[in-house]
Amino acid sequence: MGAWLGCCVGLLAQTNYTLSGNLTDAETGEDLLFAEVSVNDGSGAGTTSNAYGFYSLTLPAGTYEISFAYLGFETLTQTVDLTQDRTLNVELATASETLAEIVVTDRAENANVTAAEGSVDRVDMRTLRELPALGGEPDIIKAVQLNPGVKPAGDGNGGFYVRGGGLDQNLILLDEAPVYNPSHLLGFFSVFNGDAIRNVTLYKGGMAAEYGGRTASVMDIRMRDGNKKEWDVTGGVGLIASRLTVEAPIVKDKGSFMVSGRRTYADLLLGVVSNDEGADETQLYFYDLNAKANYQITEKDRIFVSGYTGRDRFGFEDAFGLDWGNVTGTVRWNHVFNGKFFSNTTFIYSDYDYQFEFGTGEDRVGLQSVIRDLNFKQDFSYFANDRNSLKFGVNLIDHTIEPGNLIAGANTGITAEDAEPTFGYEGAAYIQNEQRVGEKLRLNYGLRVSAFQRYGPGTAYTFDENGETVGSEIFDEGDAMETYVGLEPRLAATYVLADDRSVKLGYNRNYQYLHLLTNATASTPTDTWIMSSENVKPQIADQVSLGYFQNFAQNQYEFGAEVYYKDMQNVIDYRNGANVFFNDQLEGELVFGDGRAYGLELFLRKTTGRLTGQIGYTLSRTEHLFDEINDGSWFPARQDRTHDINLLASYKLSDKFTLTGSFLYYTGDAVTFPSGRYEVAGTVVPLYTERNGYRMPDYHRLDLALAWDGKKTEKFESSWNVSLFNVYGRENAFSINFQPSEADPNVTEAVRLALFKTVPSVTYNFKF
Repeated sequence: MGAWLGCCVGLLAQTNYTLSGNLTDAETGEDLLFAEVSVNDGSGAGTTSNAYGFYSLTLPAGTYEISFAYLGFETLTQTVDLTQDRTLNVELATASETLAEIVVTDRAENANVTAAEGSVDRVDMRTLRELPALGGEPDIIKAVQLNPGVKPAGDGNGGFYVRGGGLDQNLILLDEAPVYNPSHLLGFFSVFNGDAIRNVTLYKGGMAAEYGGRTASVMDIRMRDGNKKEWDVTGGVGLIASRLTVEAPIVKDKGSFMVSGRRTYADLLLGVVSNDEGADETQLYFYDLNAKANYQITEKDRIFVSGYTGRDRFGFEDAFGLDWGNVTGTVRWNHVFNGKFFSNTTFIYSDYDYQFEFGTGEDRVGLQSVIRDLNFKQDFSYFANDRNSLKFGVNLIDHTIEPGNLIAGANTGITAEDAEPTFGYEGAAYIQNEQRVGEKLRLNYGLRVSAFQRYGPGTAYTFDENGETVGSEIFDEGDAMETYVGLEPRLAATYVLADDRSVKLGYNRNYQYLHLLTNATASTPTDTWIMSSENVKPQIADQVSLGYFQNFAQNQYEFGAEVYYKDMQNVIDYRNGANVFFNDQLEGELVFGDGRAYGLELFLRKTTGRLTGQIGYTLSRTEHLFDEINDGSWFPARQDRTHDINLLASYKLSDKFTLTGSFLYYTGDAVTFPSGRYEVAGTVVPLYTERNGYRMPDYHRLDLALAWDGKKTEKFESSWNVSLFNVYGRENAFSINFQPSEADPNVTEAVRLALFKTVPSVTYNFKF
């Protein structure tokens, strides 16, 4: 911070003025996030627009040539006579000819080298539709998984692992609202409809201090604002789902709205119904709805209201039913105090719930659970000068978790009762500065102070070393039960060796106060969320990364090599033989230990020309250590994979046809298999020894897609996407079960369950 203050003092002796405004799309009026603003005088001065399209640049008095650039748009250069503070709102026109680029950064051509951040990936939404996709539905999370260091959790799972972190250690934000379950249809699709999304950024390391609450990554997803210029209707019809988006001005150039809906009809296509007269049909579908509106109240004030709701229903007649869904809501107020000072005030609501039932009538048993957040954020941005951008703010969250409301019929022998809900406050304050030091060094550093307090009403249990309950204490409403405070320093540094190469260093410490408990090889909607408490300490992760980045052939090729090491404290797992079902004292079944993750990530990316794409490779290890497991020895975590390879290529066959292919390979997940069996009173009981001592079979898959752009006029355009998921029909293991051999009951054999072989799909997209 001392370097920043010294820089500011030096500039006070000069006459400085501020150029500020908003960068927008000339066609739709939507904000351009993280666009590049640069001064063409060789000084390296410049800035980027923030997450709301606002930019601010302070320079000494003079005449400057300023360039405004955003990927896929024509670069606009203007001469600005800066003899007073000026507001300059800029509209950028879409480039007349833009070749397909798949996963790239929305900034300057050499941003891979010069950006003051490492370990960051972005998704280009305009070309997402050209990627091969299961069922023809473009999937943001599947696109992010094509980057090194990001590992898919497997078929039938919508989650992902980042640098040794678990599924719950990724903070997924939709217009700043947390999404606790990003999956549809048990993980086959994500909840994010690409037609409604404007921008996706994944932070794997070196996170800015404004983000917190998770120890592995942050996926920041921003919804589209809507077209401020004219009405637009877009949509798509596929074999599994259809979607429709409507957007239009509220008042031209002042406000707009967007509504986007999607629903699958797998249940209708399958036509699976019960043979019993009068029984309900099988349910197998999901739907989601995105909506957003914004309005420019004054030149300095703008409000946004956005929301999402989505639900899955999966059931077979009255015998089984499972449904879950997310609801989010965001109300945001942007205020510009002056050309240097920007404010964002946000109120957020987030709700995730699930329920499942087995049987009917008096034989029915089921469970309902809810996690709900009320969230307030206040963020300020102060653009001190052309070399320093300061950001600071606070965040307050009220968490409520209803871990399980039990449903039980009279014949089940189970007493129906609701588990005790838990309550907690999570708060944070942060300050960070993005700074240019000379022409070579760029820094983003800051400090986040977080705190968590679990409060009553509630019961705190005490357990012995074997997990048996030895005491309890009851707390009244509002009583503080346990409090934790954490200091989280952050640093990202880039040293530019030359215009085409740089070295980047990152460090961050993160605290996590909410935790997901799972006892399966794949995440399910019924996994349990718990809060930090007297027994469950917050998880802590310290990560350091070092990378070398270089561009070749006038920025046509981008290369990156990055190593990282992560130290993890208070890692959570179940005891051996834990009782995880309908247990209101689940904390006694948990053990706590340490973790470590380290690896090498490589990528080579081609961003221009008829052939574009990337190659990514990750070499990594993730290990855990618990006194109570594996005799206190290190063992592979479930998400430990030695090798990950991602290949992605897109070839522009002509102006209308684009062929895209992707290939994935990764080492099989670590898993615990029975090492033997014994018989008790005629019942065969499996014997488990080493935790995660075995491996699932290696995973690999090839997907292909052909995109065809139809005739385009001023009023209508259309396209087709034909894709093959799992081209050569690899039966990748979803699970492996053990059962007596049909040939010899004394022999136990492993049986592999694969979800699908080759899946073709066709999708028709339109816009008018």
